[in-house]
Amino acid sequence: MPVQVPDTMKRIVHFGSRNYGQLTANRRMLPQFLICGGQRCGTTSLYRALAAHPAVIKAVLHKGVHYFDVGYHHGLRWYRGHFPLQRRAARIQDDLGVPAQTFESSPYYMYHPHALARIAADLPGVKLVVLVRDPVERAYSQHAHEVARGFEPEVDFGRALALEPSRLAGQRELLLNDPDAYSFAHQHHAYRARGEYIEYIEPMAALLGRDRVHVVDSTEFFLRPEPVYDAVLDFLGLPRVAQYPAFDRHNARPRNRLDDSIASQLASYYEPFDERLATWLGHRPSWLSTADSPA
Repeated sequence: MPVQVPDTMKRIVHFGSRNYGQLTANRRMLPQFLICGGQRCGTTSLYRALAAHPAVIKAVLHKGVHYFDVGYHHGLRWYRGHFPLQRRAARIQDDLGVPAQTFESSPYYMYHPHALARIAADLPGVKLVVLVRDPVERAYSQHAHEVARGFEPEVDFGRALALEPSRLAGQRELLLNDPDAYSFAHQHHAYRARGEYIEYIEPMAALLGRDRVHVVDSTEFFLRPEPVYDAVLDFLGLPRVAQYPAFDRHNARPRNRLDDSIASQLASYYEPFDERLATWLGHRPSWLSTADSPA
């Protein structure tokens, strides 16, 4: 039976690790790639699959550091303190003959208005992995997730959608005008806005270069994980593996079936964004291909 570590002890360990990380920051790695979104699109599952690669070392203690969105005031030394020591990377390179890479996964990076510029400034050459899924399902999943975490008091999804415009009014402008500002609503209550994928991917590619952005369709990843995983490894310049990791689905929450009228309204809302995404990708994403298939 696994031993449960008390939360107080976890906080002490994390605090000590962060302090030690900052003291040794000049001997630590910076990430070669980031999983930066989208939220509720399978980022945890891909994170764990990539962390299992023998040439990849994940961030210390935390899946997501949230430096470029809500933690930028801590400074780059603080951020660097979350990553492995360079000597560990050297050992891996000696063993495998390929450079080791480290990474983290903070899905809010895709949406925070300052995150991309900060990433471009602090991590030149970094690659970004983006996951997308049916935006209707994504919005419904996010709402259930925020309710479960205690971040959303409105348990009815339809009413939460109706509240979204007033909740988000002026919040992006607040963040843009004050780099130190924080908006709880912008981070946790943007259900409809988060599925406008192309609105975030186009600026990302324009700023960093299209060759440094790789989009994963999460439905394809869950249905046929091996070729999708191989494509991600190729994008990152990592060798393919002889034995694939366990491709589990993490953070999936049981929930009631979405009301048909809400689903239809959201699908109509997303249609122009989905078409632009299809043009950018050069193929139709899984949720549009399914809709196009004959009954």
